[in-house]
Amino acid sequence: MERRIRIKDIAEKAGVSTGTVDRVIHKRGNVSPKTKQKVKQVMEELGYEPNIIASMLAYNRVFKIAALLPDYHVDPYWQQPKIGIDKAIESIKHYGVEVIPFYFNLFKAEEFSQQANNILDQSKEFSGVLLAPLFLKEASELLKQCSEKHIPTAMINTNIENSESLCYIGQDSYQSGVLAGRLIDFGCDKVDTTLVLNLAKGVTNAKHLLDKERGFRDYFNSLPEKEITVLKKDFEDFTDDAKLSRFLKTIFEQHPKTTGIFVTNSRAYRIAKCLQLIGKKEVKIVGYDLLEENLQYLRSNDISFLINQNPVQQGYFGIMNLVNHLLLKKEIDPLQYLPLDIVVNENVEYYLKRALEFSIVV
Repeated sequence: MERRIRIKDIAEKAGVSTGTVDRVIHKRGNVSPKTKQKVKQVMEELGYEPNIIASMLAYNRVFKIAALLPDYHVDPYWQQPKIGIDKAIESIKHYGVEVIPFYFNLFKAEEFSQQANNILDQSKEFSGVLLAPLFLKEASELLKQCSEKHIPTAMINTNIENSESLCYIGQDSYQSGVLAGRLIDFGCDKVDTTLVLNLAKGVTNAKHLLDKERGFRDYFNSLPEKEITVLKKDFEDFTDDAKLSRFLKTIFEQHPKTTGIFVTNSRAYRIAKCLQLIGKKEVKIVGYDLLEENLQYLRSNDISFLINQNPVQQGYFGIMNLVNHLLLKKEIDPLQYLPLDIVVNENVEYYLKRALEFSIVV
């Protein structure tokens, strides 16, 4: 059996004290760059790996991570990141790590701010924060204050650039908008109209939706051989089928050449349902996420394409990146884009099986 490498062994070979080695391992400072480099070189030569559990026991420390997420009771999409977080919690439960959830209504920026303040009020208890920064202004303020308090943060779903966050895990929202444009473009005539539809509230403050729209428009602007008109509409009363149906009917009356609708979130099924009600089944729909409601219309070909945002993996890797940073002192890639999966009726079972296998806690 291989002999376990001790801090004492590293100190002797590097010609420094054990206290110096301990400070290098735990990044506590007060070590010159030259000495730090020497210690790290010896650690690499000896193949040293920190014993996480022993370290936790020795310091009797519990790492608490705050998870600021939309309430999944309000929108079923957010159940999926929670599944990923639960899987991560199961994986790290022996390492002295706790994840404390803080939920907000994804349609109310004031609730996000209230929960953010709750986290900041307890900031001495938290070693890290995982958040879905849906509201640009409010999330930017939270990220700024966490940075000032030296609390590492990890973002999922929405990336706020230049925020000094440890990392972002999710899709490139701009590129997903470009992809949606390409998918809508299949079958478009030279002169047609497409609709970017936000079924959400507070869209002007939702960066990921704005990025998707920008990518979508840029795609069609890059096609000199076509004259595609891109409409953009926001509709807040999306739970009312009658109102939504009347809204869509008006769109088609005013823009009869509308052949495709890009739904910028996980609510494409609501459009598919209402298009059936008004007799417009031939319109192409591109949306997001493998919710059961969306899958029903994908299987009947009433939704043409779904872009899978891998929300379970977002939740899992969001927690694991914070753990790798806090416990293992690993360097973290600041941008971790997940694949842009194009899901159609013919391949949906593969993606469902893959998601199920990833979600299973072992």
